[in-house]
Amino acid sequence: MSVLDDVVADLTAEGDQLRAAVASLDEAGWRTATPAEGWDVATTIAHLLWTDEVAVLAAGSLTEEGKQAWDAVVLDAIADPAGFVDTEALRIGKESPEVLLARWDAARPALTDALRAYPDGLKMPWFGPPMAPASMATARYMETWAHALDVYDALTSTGSIPGRPAVTDRIRHVAHIGVRTRGFAFANNGLEAPAEEVRVELTAPSGDTWTWGPEDAAQRVTGDAYEFCQLVTQRVHRDDTALEAVGADAEKWLTIAQAFAGPAGGGREKK
Repeated sequence: MSVLDDVVADLTAEGDQLRAAVASLDEAGWRTATPAEGWDVATTIAHLLWTDEVAVLAAGSLTEEGKQAWDAVVLDAIADPAGFVDTEALRIGKESPEVLLARWDAARPALTDALRAYPDGLKMPWFGPPMAPASMATARYMETWAHALDVYDALTSTGSIPGRPAVTDRIRHVAHIGVRTRGFAFANNGLEAPAEEVRVELTAPSGDTWTWGPEDAAQRVTGDAYEFCQLVTQRVHRDDTALEAVGADAEKWLTIAQAFAGPAGGGREKK
C-alpha cells in the first residue's frame, strides 16, 4: 500500500465514524453548539464538505476549465483572507441536514478519487504552498479528526452519544503535521523560529513510541500522542495536558502549537 493509499484509508475511516455520529440527528441535534465559538454541528460538517469540494477543484485545475473554477475560489479568498473560510462554513451550514449529508457524501469519495488520479510528482495548488496528494490527504485527515472532536463533545453534552470514540493510531497523521508545523507556529505568531531542533517522543494509543528529531537534541517534548494531537489542533489548553517539555524553545512551542493553516488561533480555555 502506498503512502497515499494509507492516508486515504484512514481519512475515509475517520469520516465514516463522524458521519455515523451525525446521520440520525434531528434538526435540533444539527444545531447543537460545539466548543468552537459560533459553530454548531451543521457548520462543522459544512466546513468539512466545503473544504473537500474545494480540494477537488484544486485537483482539477490542470485543465483550463478546472483552472478557471479554482482561480475563482482563490479570488474569493483574496477578497476576504481572514474571514473567507468561516463565511463559507456559516453560509453552507444553514442548509438542511439532508443537503449537508448529500453534499458531504458526494465530496468525500470525489476527493479521494481526485487525489489518487493526480499525476505522480506534481503538487496541487492550495491557499498556501502547493501540496502533494498525500500531504493534502493528511491535512484533510487532521481537519476531519479535529473538527470531529468538537462534534463528539457537543453531542456528548446533550446525551446524543456516550462520548468520544476510542482513539486509534490513525492520529499519527495529526502528530506528524503537528511536528512539521513547529516553524510555522512561531512565524504565525510573529516570532522567529528557533534554529535548534527538537526531539519529540510520543506514546501512541497502541503503546508504540513515535519519534521525530535527533535523539541527542537538548530541546525535547515527550508524552501522550493523543494529548499532543489535541494540543496542536488547539482542542486542549497546554496546562490541561501532561506533556513534558525540556528547554525554553520546546515549552514555548507547546504554548503556540498550531497544525492548521490560518491566523494564530486562540486555542481553548484552561479547565
